Amino acid sequence: MSLLCFIFIGSLIGWLAAILTRTENVPGIRRDIGFGLVGALISGLFANNWAFLGGLSWTALGASIAGAAVLVAISKLMLNRTSA
Repeated sequence: MSLLCFIFIGSLIGWLAAILTRTENVPGIRRDIGFGLVGALISGLFANNWAFLGGLSWTALGASIAGAAVLVAISKLMLNRTSA
């Protein structure tokens, strides 16, 4: 169950980041969703003691949100730096 929650949270954070930063192109939106997904999975599973199918703790939920947001922000900063 926790794995599905992390996937949903990561995708949602990435999609919201694409909306907030006004990403117009489809590859950019997919990239934001992908980075959000990876960030949520890594940080959420780390905080949940690498339990893929176990119960979900509030700490792991918060970590997945923070991890997704941080990874999307870092990717935006790095990509804006290289394109400018």
